[in-house]
Amino acid sequence: MAITVNRAGMLTTVQDLGRRGHRAAGVPLGGAMDPLALRLANLLVGNAEDAAGLEFTLRGPELTFASETTIAVGGADFGGVPRWQPVRVRAGERVTFGTARTGCRGYLAIAGALDVPVVLGGRGTYLCAAIGGLEGRALRDGDVLRAAEQVRRVLGRWHIDERILPAYSGAPTVRVVRGAQAEEFGATLTEAEFKVTPKSDRMGVRLAGPGVARRVATELTSMTVAPGTIQVPPDGQPIVLMADAQTIGGYPQIAHVVTVDLPLIAQLQPGDTVRFREVTVEEAHELVLSRERKMGMLREGLAEKVVGEPPLLP
Repeated sequence: MAITVNRAGMLTTVQDLGRRGHRAAGVPLGGAMDPLALRLANLLVGNAEDAAGLEFTLRGPELTFASETTIAVGGADFGGVPRWQPVRVRAGERVTFGTARTGCRGYLAIAGALDVPVVLGGRGTYLCAAIGGLEGRALRDGDVLRAAEQVRRVLGRWHIDERILPAYSGAPTVRVVRGAQAEEFGATLTEAEFKVTPKSDRMGVRLAGPGVARRVATELTSMTVAPGTIQVPPDGQPIVLMADAQTIGGYPQIAHVVTVDLPLIAQLQPGDTVRFREVTVEEAHELVLSRERKMGMLREGLAEKVVGEPPLLP
C-alpha cells in the first residue's frame, strides 16, 4: 500500500524501538523518543511492538492512504484522529494532523507496519548519520511510503485504559536515580524547577534554571552514557540525553531518568518545566516491572477484541 505525504509536518521521521547491540561501535540506540507511545500504537493495530511507524514533532503530517487500512495514534494530542484506539481509514482517504495541543511528539502506527530497509538491525531514522527510515532523512512533501495492505478487525469503538499511560504534563515531576558524580553536586537538581529550552532535540533536552554547581573542577575520563543520563556541562545547565544521544561523554553525570519516565521528558515542549525527584535503583526496577505487567495485561485484552470491524474516521 502506498502512503503519500501531502504535507510532511515538522521533523516527521520513520522510527522503531532503536538499534540494539551496536553501542560499542558508537552507534546510538535511536528509535522513538517516546517508545511507550509507539509500542502502544503498534499493539492497537496488531503490529509487533517494535514495528516501524511515524514520529512527528509539534506539527503533524497530512497523509493519503491508497488502500483501506487501520491506524492508531499515540503520544501528543494533535487533534484530527482520536488517540489510543484503532481507527479504520478508507482507500483514498486523507488524514490530517494539526499542531500539537498538548505534548510534543505524536506516533502513528499503520497495520502491517511501514516497509523501509533494515540498517544495522533497525528501521528507524538516525539523522546525524543519514541512515534508516526513508533515505536517512526527515520526510518531505510528496514522499511516498509503503506498508502492507492489511486491515485489522477490532470489536466496537473503544480506547485503552488511560491508567497504563504516562502522566503526561507540561510540568511533570520526573523520577531519577543518582549518577556517577552525584556526590560532587548539591541538592539543586531535586530542589529547583527547570525550563526546557528551544535548543533541545532528539539528542538531548536542554534545561535552563538555577546553575547546578559542581564542587570540584577535576577533568573526567569520558564514560558510557545512555538515554536518560543527565549531564551537567560547565555552565551548570543540565542536559537530559535522549534517543539519539552519543554513546560516551565527558560531562559529569548527576543523575539518570528512570526508564518509565523518559516519555514525560520526550513530550516536553520548549517553555515547559520539569522537576526531579530521586528514587532508589530498586524502586526504578519495580516501576519497570509494574509497567511491563500492565503491558502484558493489555496484550491479552487486545487479543480478545480482534474480532469485529474497527470504526471509520468521522
